[in-house]
Amino acid sequence: MPYIWLIVIIAAVCVEAATSQLVSIWFALGGIAALIASLFSGEVWLQCVLFVGITAVALLITRPLARKKLSFPKSRTNADRYVGETAVVLETIDNVAGKGEVKVMGSVWTARSANGEKISQGASVRICSIEGVRAIVEEITQK
Repeated sequence: MPYIWLIVIIAAVCVEAATSQLVSIWFALGGIAALIASLFSGEVWLQCVLFVGITAVALLITRPLARKKLSFPKSRTNADRYVGETAVVLETIDNVAGKGEVKVMGSVWTARSANGEKISQGASVRICSIEGVRAIVEEITQK
């Protein structure tokens, strides 16, 4: 039985080494506990209980800490960086005719109105979302 636990430990360490996040180190710890029990002639049921128990405890203790340390702030990239930005209408936006263009941050996008209303050329709009290659916009009303 010690060979089985040794294989479990080696497999868990190899999987851990091949990934960029903590995914299997807890199984290695449980395998070590089961291997020690096996070397001291522990019953198979005891080895399995130790494996599952130590793995679960190690996971419960270290996973929240590991997630906190390994989480990085999400930075907006590509098209999602335009969402929420103000744009200028270059070509009147008409959803029925399938026309409309806006310019935002130096880029020109095909645009559609979020509420279906026409938005005239030169108006200021806010980008609500990006759907494929279209910016979904709403007109900014002057107060």
